[in-house]
Amino acid sequence: MTQPHPTPEAPQVTVRGESRLEVEPELARIGVSVRARGTDRTEVLAALTARNAEAITLVKTYGEAVATLETSALSVTPEPVRHGRGERVRAYQGWVHLTAELTDFSALGELTMRLADLEWTRVDGPWWSLRPDSPAHAEARRMAVREAVRRAREYADALGTSLAALLELSDTGLAPGMSAPAGGMRMAFAAEAAETPAPLDLEPQRQTVTAEVAARFTMAPPAL
Repeated sequence: MTQPHPTPEAPQVTVRGESRLEVEPELARIGVSVRARGTDRTEVLAALTARNAEAITLVKTYGEAVATLETSALSVTPEPVRHGRGERVRAYQGWVHLTAELTDFSALGELTMRLADLEWTRVDGPWWSLRPDSPAHAEARRMAVREAVRRAREYADALGTSLAALLELSDTGLAPGMSAPAGGMRMAFAAEAAETPAPLDLEPQRQTVTAEVAARFTMAPPAL
C-alpha cells in the first residue's frame, strides 16, 4: 500500500516507544545428568537404566510443581585402549540428560539437593524465565505504545499543535529477559549416597522484559 507523503497541510512525526519491566520469574529449569561407567557393557547399561529411572521417579514425586520433564540427550560410548592395535575396548561409559521445568519454587531447593545426592548424578541450573504467554509481555507492549504516543504529543506541543491521526504502528521487537546458563548452579556427580541433605535456599532471579514500537502520526498544521 502506498504510504501518504507528508505535506504542509498534513505534517508527520515518527517516534519510537520503549518500555522495560522487572518481574518475578514464572519458570525454573534445571538439567539433570546421570552417568555410568565400567568395563562390562551390560552392567553399564543396566546401571544407566536404573539411575535414569531413579532420577525420573524422584522428579515425578513433586507432581504439579513440575511443569515438564524431558529426556534431552543420551549417549553410550566405548572407550578404546589408548595404546595398542586392534579395536580393543578399555571401558564403556553412558549418560542421560534430563530437563525439568518447575513452577513451584518452594519445591526447587529440596528437589535439586535430593537429585544431587543420587549416585553419579549432576544437577545444573536453575535458569529462570517467563512463560511465552506471560502477561508481562503484553504489559510491556502496552507501555511501549503509551510511550510512543507521549513522545509524539511532546513534539506536537513543541510546535504548538496537536496530533491528528495514527498512520502506522510497528512492533520492532520484544525481548524477554532470561538468566544466562553460566549463572546457574552446578553440582558435581555424587560418588556415594549420604544422609538426605537440607533443602537449598534458592532466590528467584528477576526477569527483564523489554518492548519497542515505532509509530507515525499526522499533526494539525502548526503556526510557525
